[in-house]
Amino acid sequence: MLAELSGMNEECGVFGIWGHDNAAQLAYYGLHALQHRGQEGAGICTVNDGHLLVEKGEGLVNDVFQGNRLNKLTGRGAIGHVRYTTEGGRAFENIQPLVFRSTTGSLALAVNGNVINATELKRHLEKQGSIFQTTSDTEVLAHLIKKSGSYPQTERIKKALSLLQGAFAFVMLTEDSLIVAQDPSGIRPLSLGRLGDSWVVASETSAFDLIGAEPVRSVEPGELLIINDEGLSSERFAPKARRGICSMEYIYFSRPDSDIDGINIHMARKRLGKKLAQEVTIDADVVTGVPDSSISAAIGYAEESGIPYEMGLIKNRYVGRTFIQPSQELRERGVKMKLSPVRQVVEGKRVVMIDDSIVRGTTSKKIVKMLRDAGAKEVHVAISAPPLIAPCFYGVDISTDSELIATGRSIDEIRELIGADSLSFLSTEGLVEAVGRPDTDPDCGHCLGCFTGKYPTDIYADTKLPHEKELV
Repeated sequence: MLAELSGMNEECGVFGIWGHDNAAQLAYYGLHALQHRGQEGAGICTVNDGHLLVEKGEGLVNDVFQGNRLNKLTGRGAIGHVRYTTEGGRAFENIQPLVFRSTTGSLALAVNGNVINATELKRHLEKQGSIFQTTSDTEVLAHLIKKSGSYPQTERIKKALSLLQGAFAFVMLTEDSLIVAQDPSGIRPLSLGRLGDSWVVASETSAFDLIGAEPVRSVEPGELLIINDEGLSSERFAPKARRGICSMEYIYFSRPDSDIDGINIHMARKRLGKKLAQEVTIDADVVTGVPDSSISAAIGYAEESGIPYEMGLIKNRYVGRTFIQPSQELRERGVKMKLSPVRQVVEGKRVVMIDDSIVRGTTSKKIVKMLRDAGAKEVHVAISAPPLIAPCFYGVDISTDSELIATGRSIDEIRELIGADSLSFLSTEGLVEAVGRPDTDPDCGHCLGCFTGKYPTDIYADTKLPHEKELV
């Protein structure tokens, strides 16, 4: 929760379904389950008799699909998207799915993640005559596919995907297929499921639970799935590599009821809290968590430490992300509008406040002060993750070191800045041990770039630009 209040956000969520008479309606419910991944825009595209139909707009899923908009989306295949803006800006034309129509075939695209070489590819394509209609890096893939026009469709898509660098989980819709692609390191989550005779894909398995689908497996790194009326087939556009799933998915981004690679998010967060209690001993009276994503870790810390857990902070669920604060005084009270302390729980107590991360530190400082103002005798801040010291290049909007309070500062310096009596972080080794590895893929790793500055891909590698002869 602290990460959310401080401005750390994941880019978006994607959903896809093929072979169901109510594809659009199920996509709508699937996007509801993914709403936490993006609240700035939503869209659904369906295919009916070879025609792509799209409805999208700014705001929450409920806001976008009012009235008769959902009923306009007929067909047995659909893809959907909820968006949080990182790269590309907030313009309406960037809301996904993006739909591209031509005489040789139409294509709809939606992505979760970030193509880090999109700017270089875009410059190259513009020199070859491409004209871009959006500032979204998602559009680059459509142009690369179109430029490789002399190959069969699947080969064109594989060729285009092989030129992308970064973290991406794509869902695509054509006149006759749902196509799914996972980046070569598997950094962003993407799962495959079944609903009767229908296939579904989603950023999180919580979307499957809502529509009654059964999870099958994670989409593999570098894998391309083609789903149509003939069934499902799997191909590769990149060699299979060691998975490097974003560790922040387990710590903060994903819903507690979701599973990633067979690991339940709630149970992983409880283990993070337990491991933190093993590494850090605090003499205190009560443990509380910053809602919502830190509650599981707080429960784990309380169980392991023996210090009772209490709901010391309450979240106001009716304050939206787009709340307009018309004065400096109200802006300063923004945290109080989202969080309220329970005085009867914290007054006169030594409080352990568990949170999932500290980004800029401004919100941590305000929450610590809020607990003190409510009568807390001591406030000890314990973070169920290592310090964030490096930027993310894979779709999380932390783009520079200067945004991070932990970069270049000691733990005691950070503690003094936020006003806590003590400050503790989970070790990187403890994070990896607590999250664990799935039994089905014991070699599965995690992206720890924001904690270590070491990334699963070479973020400084020269962009692999296609030769002009390859794009004809």
